[in-house]
Amino acid sequence: MANQKKDLLKYLTINELDEKWGIVVTTAGYQFIPPQTPYPLSVHPEHYAFKPQTGRILNEYQLVYITKGNGYFSSQSCPKKRIKAGTMILLFPGEWHSYHPDIDTGWDEYWVGFRGPHIDKRVENGFFSCKEPLHHIGISSGIVSLYEEILRIAAEEKFGYQQMASSIVLHILGSMYYKEKNNSFTDRYVIDKINEARILMRDFENMKTAEEIAREIGVGYSWFRRVFKEYTRVSPAQYQLQLRLLRAKELLTSSNMNISEIAYALKFENTGQFSTFFKHKEGITPSEFRERNH
Repeated sequence: MANQKKDLLKYLTINELDEKWGIVVTTAGYQFIPPQTPYPLSVHPEHYAFKPQTGRILNEYQLVYITKGNGYFSSQSCPKKRIKAGTMILLFPGEWHSYHPDIDTGWDEYWVGFRGPHIDKRVENGFFSCKEPLHHIGISSGIVSLYEEILRIAAEEKFGYQQMASSIVLHILGSMYYKEKNNSFTDRYVIDKINEARILMRDFENMKTAEEIAREIGVGYSWFRRVFKEYTRVSPAQYQLQLRLLRAKELLTSSNMNISEIAYALKFENTGQFSTFFKHKEGITPSEFRERNH
């Protein structure tokens, strides 16, 4: 990070059309806090005012990314914890919180504030929780670049800048989720076995059941089913059905095979079973799908 920069914050304008997008960005900025320096450096408007001793409550979400140094975080739902560089803090609306750098290390932080039904829905569906506000994703220059891109777009204030900036926020959220989930799977043996299984599942000419695949890769089925679902969020059987659906779409759009031939190639018992499966997943029959895509 370029420590010649000390402090930058930006508050973004929002209009009615922006609100209809489903997510808007309210503020963005960064602070580089040297050791033995009071915190925070920035002076914020009243509804953003922050003192580590008393904390605060926001009416929006914020993603605060600590890229250097150490410090502490606590909130209404999370007891005081020490945090280090590479931690992303997700702040929630209506949730009391406080955080500050260690006086001996200081820290570098980037932040972006946002709100809207798109993020509310993700929280509602369990992707993010105020009980787990700290996400250890490591140092990523790519994510820092995304914060800086939001600030660049906000400074220019061109038409549609809210839509662009808020879409970058979703990119940051997705990156955070992806990195943390993959960091949690550190057992190389488990990952290798799952990848072996996924290769076998794509062999449609020699299609095997999940039990047969477990035997072929040399593991017990119960163990295989459990770790596969933990890693992919679906059972092996459901994953195989998804692959068959994707392959069916490919054959319907890129081959001259008739419906019966496709059903046979994908190991359905008959054309009727294939058509029922396809319509249940897509809402239309294989024939209708082919007509639409031709």
